[in-house]
Amino acid sequence: MMEAADLVVAYLEQIGVEFVFGVPGGAIEPLYNALARSARRGGPRPVVARHETGAAFMADGYARETGRIGVCCATSGPGSTNLITGVACAYENEIPLLVISGQPSLLLLGRGAMQESAGIGGIDTVAMFRTCTRYSALVSHPDQLERQLASALLLAHQPTPGPVHLSIPVDVLRSPAGHKPAYDLASLLLPPSLVDDAAVKALHGQLEQARRVVVLIGSGCGEAIDVILDLAEKIGAVFVTTPDAKGFVSPRHPLYRGVFGFAGHRSADAAMNDRADLILAVGSDLGEFTSNGWCESLLNSRLVHIDSCEAHLLRSPMARLHVRGRIRPVFERLLDLMRQDGGRELAATARQPAQAPVEDPAKRMSDAVPIKPQRLMRELGRRCPPNTRFLADTGNSIAWAIHHLDLHDCHPSKGGWLRVTMNFAPMGWAIGGAVGTALAAPKSPVVCLTGDGSLLMNGQEMTVALVEKLTVVFVILNDAALGMVKHGQRLAGAEQVGVDLPTVDFRLLAESMGIPGHVIRSAEDLERLDLDAILRNPGPTLLDVRIDGEEVPPMLLRMQTLGTLK
Repeated sequence: MMEAADLVVAYLEQIGVEFVFGVPGGAIEPLYNALARSARRGGPRPVVARHETGAAFMADGYARETGRIGVCCATSGPGSTNLITGVACAYENEIPLLVISGQPSLLLLGRGAMQESAGIGGIDTVAMFRTCTRYSALVSHPDQLERQLASALLLAHQPTPGPVHLSIPVDVLRSPAGHKPAYDLASLLLPPSLVDDAAVKALHGQLEQARRVVVLIGSGCGEAIDVILDLAEKIGAVFVTTPDAKGFVSPRHPLYRGVFGFAGHRSADAAMNDRADLILAVGSDLGEFTSNGWCESLLNSRLVHIDSCEAHLLRSPMARLHVRGRIRPVFERLLDLMRQDGGRELAATARQPAQAPVEDPAKRMSDAVPIKPQRLMRELGRRCPPNTRFLADTGNSIAWAIHHLDLHDCHPSKGGWLRVTMNFAPMGWAIGGAVGTALAAPKSPVVCLTGDGSLLMNGQEMTVALVEKLTVVFVILNDAALGMVKHGQRLAGAEQVGVDLPTVDFRLLAESMGIPGHVIRSAEDLERLDLDAILRNPGPTLLDVRIDGEEVPPMLLRMQTLGTLK
């Protein structure tokens, strides 16, 4: 007979979920039994992480790559609390996750059962998750499970994506289900196409009057990037991206002016200040990293904010116009209106080919030893194929990647893939995220850019890539320090404290796990490396890159926001 756990797995299969990331335990055992039965028939299967935080990061990477919901699970008590950092990261970055945690049997709640965490006279993980999810609930009766699961999955996608949490006692998971899924969630989860037509017409009128337009492309523009660029080309608007949207566009597009925000480019700042009549901020939350520290050149009366999320629109009260709606239909409607009135001539002065100028361009070509991080980013962008997925971790890695990693492509209007995490920004996110991404895109190489500090926190997740035979290259920016903290202290004139790490030979660490490793000390070492073969290898590889730790990453925005820059 079908158990409730089998019903949960049946719903996951219905909505296209292939993997459940987690660490097994007694209170979650029925779910793993159901996943084992599912795996034998080719349905959703478990992927065992080494730590529950890593499981949440993997589910995050899977969700970003596929657009589907990521699923992670843990047993009760500490298994559940270990998930929280990864779940909070997904919450702040609006990534849809289903988080399932176990509990002891209902009859044991309140009696001091091992790892009980239902809040009956003790730890309450349901309440903990409530602060970092769209929905968090204890399933207290078998008859509630299907309705609560369906409600949670819908809330994970609408109105604003994010994680949802169900805590399910072990006896509820074992209870007989008696029927197959009653809801057709696959159709209910289709994205709505509602558009505020009056606001779109008002925006069309604004565009007709504007002579110089700048488009800020945010992370919410993924499904609409082609129509956004179509509009920009038709009206001669230049465009910039937020740090988390850099991978959407080609750096060689003649209208591109660089990254605006953390670790961005002066050319993007200049575009915002270059007598623009109108600034379209599209699909951006306008937080610290994406608004260039709430820069006045963006947040002023020239701004039109276009987004499907009301919470994002609340951050731009100074905007002359808010357009709420799913971004692709908004821009398709704008293009329709332009075709109806004959369109507008392209501003020829805007179509000057422009590569976003970078800081210290000579260091991108330097042969110095140890290798300059600027040179490392240039070489990785140049030598990796167009379908490579890059994930950059919190710390110096994200700053160097945003500013210096040039994604190349086969088409002038399409970008590569660079994923970063904004806002909550935990160290080690990219390590687990790379595993989830590689499982979701098995035909594409994945490159994880991370630091030695992050690897010492979460490096054990590399063994998941080994077990799953995933083509992931873990590039470790090894400077024997917590680099961003070190440089932040120096720039602030603060005490140099708590930043030194031991000099670790990560090649030996990787090889002890059964993962091939290489030490890179110079550009010559990197050039000798057969990167093509590594990127075809069905399994992970580690590059221990001994970077010049004295190079200061482009992080002045963060220092200004903290108020510590001297």
